[in-house]
Amino acid sequence: MAVVMLLKCAISDEWRWSAVGEGGRRWSVVARGSRWWSAVARGGRRWSVVARGGRRWSAVARGGGRWSAVVGDGRRLLEAVGDMIWFYFTIIILLPFPNTTTLATSTGNQLGAIASARGGGDAVNKSCFHKERHALLHFKANLEDPGGRLSRWRVEDEDCCKWSGVTCNNQTHHVTVLDLSLYFLGGEISPSLLNLSYLNHLDLNRNNFNGTIPTFIASMTQLRYLDLSINKFHGTIPKFIGSLTQLRYLDLSYNNLVGSIPPAFGNLTSLRNFSLQTYVGYPPIEFEIENLDWLSNLSHLQYLNLWGSSLAKANHWVDAILSLPKLSYLNLEECRLSEVMHPYSSFVNSPSSSIQYLSLGYNNLNSSMYHWLFPLTSNRLLELHLSGNMLDWIPKYLGNLCSLTSLSFDRNSVHVHLPKFLNNLSGCTSYTLLELEAGYNQFTGPLSDEIQKFSSLQSLTLSHNHLSGSMSEKVWELSNLETLDVSSNSLIISPNNIGKSKLRHIDLSNNSLVVTPVEFWNTWPLQLTYLHISSNNINGEVSDLSSNFGHYSSIDLSSNNFYGPISMVPPTLVSLNLSKNKFYGGISFICQVVDDSLSLLDLSHNSFTGQLPDCLWNFKELRVLNLGDNNIFGRLPASIGNLVQLEALDLYKNNFSGELPLALKNCKKLQFLNLGDNKFFGNVPIWVGESLSSLYGLSLRSNNFFGSIPIQLCHLVNLQILDLSINNLNGTIPSCLNNLSVVVPGIIPVLEPNKHTYGMQDKDDKNLYIQYGSYADNAIINWHGNEQEFTSNLGLLMSIDLSSNNLTGQIPNELTDLHELLALNLSKNELLGEIPGKIGEMKKLLTLDLSRNNFSGRMPSSMSEMTSLDWLDVSYNNLSGRIPSSTQLQSFQPSKYTGNARLCGPPLTKSCPGDKVPSVASKSESGEEGTDELERWFYIGGGTGFATGFWIACVALLVNRRGRHVFFPFVDSVKDWVYVKVMLFIRKLRRVQHA
Repeated sequence: MAVVMLLKCAISDEWRWSAVGEGGRRWSVVARGSRWWSAVARGGRRWSVVARGGRRWSAVARGGGRWSAVVGDGRRLLEAVGDMIWFYFTIIILLPFPNTTTLATSTGNQLGAIASARGGGDAVNKSCFHKERHALLHFKANLEDPGGRLSRWRVEDEDCCKWSGVTCNNQTHHVTVLDLSLYFLGGEISPSLLNLSYLNHLDLNRNNFNGTIPTFIASMTQLRYLDLSINKFHGTIPKFIGSLTQLRYLDLSYNNLVGSIPPAFGNLTSLRNFSLQTYVGYPPIEFEIENLDWLSNLSHLQYLNLWGSSLAKANHWVDAILSLPKLSYLNLEECRLSEVMHPYSSFVNSPSSSIQYLSLGYNNLNSSMYHWLFPLTSNRLLELHLSGNMLDWIPKYLGNLCSLTSLSFDRNSVHVHLPKFLNNLSGCTSYTLLELEAGYNQFTGPLSDEIQKFSSLQSLTLSHNHLSGSMSEKVWELSNLETLDVSSNSLIISPNNIGKSKLRHIDLSNNSLVVTPVEFWNTWPLQLTYLHISSNNINGEVSDLSSNFGHYSSIDLSSNNFYGPISMVPPTLVSLNLSKNKFYGGISFICQVVDDSLSLLDLSHNSFTGQLPDCLWNFKELRVLNLGDNNIFGRLPASIGNLVQLEALDLYKNNFSGELPLALKNCKKLQFLNLGDNKFFGNVPIWVGESLSSLYGLSLRSNNFFGSIPIQLCHLVNLQILDLSINNLNGTIPSCLNNLSVVVPGIIPVLEPNKHTYGMQDKDDKNLYIQYGSYADNAIINWHGNEQEFTSNLGLLMSIDLSSNNLTGQIPNELTDLHELLALNLSKNELLGEIPGKIGEMKKLLTLDLSRNNFSGRMPSSMSEMTSLDWLDVSYNNLSGRIPSSTQLQSFQPSKYTGNARLCGPPLTKSCPGDKVPSVASKSESGEEGTDELERWFYIGGGTGFATGFWIACVALLVNRRGRHVFFPFVDSVKDWVYVKVMLFIRKLRRVQHA
């Protein structure tokens, strides 16, 4: 039996009726037309209400005795209450009929079906739509995914909403967000993305997509967020982006785009965020923005980043910026602003800008820019960056910015008097400024009492300037100051009152610190996290370093005259640098560092003794370990294999012995390994070439290694420095050394491979690395016949030194393929045969030492092409024939060729066979030495020239009457003047003799 009930849905403006039928144990209700209600069902003991289209309602459910909340979006609370009254009224009517079903007679569909979106008739899926799922799979099929980040995008997985990078709408289940940032994808971006009709957020940044920006993006007009940054797109910015009028976020930074910004960008009236940061330096700037007129329509723009784009032709750009009423972030670094002829059209009397962050750094601006900077600044400004310019003063209006918290003025190359600089900032800015960055300038004068006006300062950086005189002790009284860096100046610093401060980060290195050794550590604040006082010539004993330092601290006492043993160190150190002092005793104190945070340990150039303790398992984050130039002895402990993050290991000039431990092969991130000048022995391990593939520098010089050079070293394709000299190696030179690709032309080496950063991972965010500083490798290299220390420039060196061994055989021809090599030393071996004929192709060689071998034959004529060579030694071989002629080869001392009995030609005095001996001129009968051909022509030319000049002068006087009347009286007057002077002198001389 069917029971039909008429229900009036009075929520809408028109009257609608729903039919009620009987069937099963379920209830369902279908609601009204354009503002319809979705089904209300009763099944078993549970009630559920799904969404209301358009202005949606979230589910209302009753399970057991519990009701969930009802939430509305887009309606006021009062309207929501009214809707709920009608909803409950419907339920009350239906409760007496538990076995009936409500049907929607107007549609003919099952009344339990739910519309997926307003105006749509598709049923809502629990997973994503088949069309969109197929579009994503087609998109993936055209991609290169080396990291397997899209491996879970599989045909058998029905719900694409759960795929990585995909986000769907909770109600409609349409794909709305595709975020594939940092997936390192490549290949083609498929037009199948057009089938994602509801996609409004597309993020493809930090991938390897190339080619031009796909044209089909023009049809994705629903996009609000588009990020294509940090890819390899090239060509011009397409005009069609201007048709994406719903865009609020657009980032095209770090691609290879050229040209200019299309005027159609003015159509992006909803845009809030636009970034076009470009690569600067190399390749050179190619993106030019000729005007900013398109900005005038972007009234909602809040964030604008054009770093690296050229604005050299953008006249009146200041006016364009001031037309943006909501702009809060502006970055115009390296935009060639100094080349703009007319930056603004008229002077603005008062600042009207809404900018809070303003960066104009590295534009080569001079102080004339302050005229147009004024309207861009206001009391809303929080951060101002003027670094990398040529500013020689600062205007007083910057001292009246009462909201300014951060000022960057570093790397300006003009002399600035610091007290005057601080005085101009001493308005209300002095009360709000929290950070002043002014390092790497040419500031002069002292750090005076003027600094006490900046009572809110938390960070003060004045490093690498020309400051001199005494540093004001008012610095220690700045109650909020936590960071102070005045390193690399000529300041006289007295830290006697430093204990009054709250400083935690202190860098006073490379100054003149005035301290009392006995009370030295009693004066410092407690809980320091960073203390660098290197290069201050401080004397005194340092035994306990644990009392003044907090967690995760960095200590640098290098290049002083500290002495004594070290007994205590903090247990949670990040870096410890005690190098270039006079410390002695054992180094067991390093075992007190029990946390994994230690990143740098440098104890080099001291007098430490004893063995390296076997507690290195505590140092899993250690990147740099330098124990060079001490008296440490014994074998390397097995725990060295736990240093899995180690990048540099320097044990040079100690007394370590034994074979290299196999555990060292676990240090796969090693880039620099210096074990020179020790007592290691055994074969050079083959695992060095197999496991330590990141090495750029390997020095095993001056040890007791024997056997042949393993060919596995040829696998070290990043190797720039190979030093196996002064050992007992035998066999031949491996011909595969030409595999060292870093010294082969066309391969660009890593910039500054000898530089290592050290710090620690953020304890809360493991993906964030907090950098404390940098470290540069150093090594002793045989250069021009002498041992020379290379420090910061070590990463530029490309050198092979196999000298002072027992190597035999010939120089492999393949070795001459190393065209980028700068130094090659094969001296003091037993090599034989001829010097390779193609050695002249190594045109970048600066030093070549082949001395004290058994080379024979002629010096190759190609050596005359080695125009960069400035040091050569081929002495004590069996070379013969003429020394090739070139500017370089004849400029070396004859001693560099001695010991080759059959070698001849300049610079040796020995002539080669067939050379013409120059004739010696015979003496004439009068006993005078005859002149050669050149001398005869010299006299002939001189006589002819004199005669010609004489007769020209005589003829001129004979012809020119006026000339004769002037010339001869002049000669007479000169003759008379000389005669008078001579006679007076003679008379005086006679008087003196007479007296």
